Amino acid sequence: MDKKILIIEDEAAIQKILSEPLAFAGYKVTTASDGLEGINAFHEQDFDLIVLDIMLPEIDGYTVCEMIRQESQVPIILLTALDTEDAQIKGFDKLADDYITKPFSIKLILKRVEAILRRTSSDAASDILHYKEISLSETEHRVTVSGNEAALTHLEFEILLLFLKNKGRVFTRDDLLNLVWGYDFAGDEKGVNFHIMNLRRKLGVNCIETVRGVGYRIAKEN
Repeated sequence: MDKKILIIEDEAAIQKILSEPLAFAGYKVTTASDGLEGINAFHEQDFDLIVLDIMLPEIDGYTVCEMIRQESQVPIILLTALDTEDAQIKGFDKLADDYITKPFSIKLILKRVEAILRRTSSDAASDILHYKEISLSETEHRVTVSGNEAALTHLEFEILLLFLKNKGRVFTRDDLLNLVWGYDFAGDEKGVNFHIMNLRRKLGVNCIETVRGVGYRIAKEN
């Protein structure tokens, strides 16, 4: 597998709970105990995914996420005891890819890690998709709106890609969880709503429609 994961978590017990199953699953795991140590580890080697606690000494997780995003689009899973809607929205605003609250299931962690790595390592097709002012390049993993690049997370990119490849089709929240997230986790529909909201805001184009009581779609162009 040889996928490298950085865990930035200040509680030694949680570090162990996370790192041992991930290592057993075949991942190469590096740990850091505070935000500054995590940033230094990030600069020392390339990682395929980062699991990042929010409440950290030295530099908090939100700031660490923001600093990493200035240099890299490596997938980031935020891990925190903060389960309020505002805390989750703030995490997604910092361009995190996923958000898991404590206490958590290690099986859930493994499934989400697997899903994100499968999604980000898949071979992309060479075509470019267009819709209104939006252009999406799969090979470059890049989205532009009227020629200006939109800073999307991996999940936001994959949601938009799914919509653009299936114009007119309505996707329920469960559909999106299964097709984009790669797992079926009951009760996680709020996460879908947050990502759709952020995607609409970043695109600034009226394209993602809400089909009341069903889900979301991008309408076919006339």
